[in-house]
This record gives sequence, structure tokens and C-alpha cells, in this order.
Amino acid sequence: MTRKEAASRRSRSSRGAVDYAALAEFRYAIRRFLAFSERAAAEAGITSQQHQALLTIKGVAGEEGLAVGALAERLLVKQHTAVELVDRLERAGLVRRGADPADGRRVLVSLTKEGEQRLRALSSAHLDELKSIGPALSAILAGLRDEPKADD
Repeated sequence: MTRKEAASRRSRSSRGAVDYAALAEFRYAIRRFLAFSERAAAEAGITSQQHQALLTIKGVAGEEGLAVGALAERLLVKQHTAVELVDRLERAGLVRRGADPADGRRVLVSLTKEGEQRLRALSSAHLDELKSIGPALSAILAGLRDEPKADD
């Protein structure tokens, strides 16, 4: 082994070899799940973003609901985008707005009975899909945790 080859191998092992195949498989699995999620939401009559909002409200909100600002933060969108999303969900009868009992200036959003039912059906389908792809995802993640092979 030449000095240059040895230096290259030391450099790679010190920063960790990149398993491009495992990363590609992981991204592919995520994209397939997201495509499934988009189809399931569309079949339920809502957008993927609306589904994410319903899930966030249900999963993160306290008893009174979730502040629109917190929803925006969790969805990684701007405040005005979250407000527009809540407007559409409210028109569809899936959420309701209410004043925060602790701070009347803040608006809290919670699910209506229809919103709960729609989310329950979507969540059941998503859990089934995750159970189906879970072993493959686990194997991919386990492979990413393994030590790099000597020839990497």
C-alpha cells in the first residue's frame, strides 16, 4: 500500500465511510411512505399538508388546542401559511378556533368530531403501512449504524 493510499484510508476511517447505497435506500423508503401518505390523504378528501396539520394538532395540542404559531413551527411554515391552512380546515369542518383561556389574544385550534374521525381513519392506514415497511426501514437504519467495512 502506498503512502497516499494509506493516508486516504486513514482520512476516510477518521471521518467515517459514507454508505451511499444505504442512504439512497433510506431516502427511497421515506419517499415511498410520503407518496403513500399523499395518496391516502387525497382519498380522504384532504391535502397532505392538511393531514399533517390535523395530526400535529391532535398529537401536540393541550386540552384547549394548539396555538397557530406552534402549528406553523411544527409544520415548518410561516405564520400566515398556517393561518390560511387553518382557514381551509375550518371551512371543511375539521377544526375549530377558540381563544386561549390564559391569553385571550392567542388563537387555539382543536379538532372537530369530523376532524377526529378523518384523522383516526388516516392514522390507522398509516400505522398499517409503517408496520409493513418497518422491518425494511429498521434494516436500513441498522446498516447505517454498523461500522464501515474495511474496503470502504
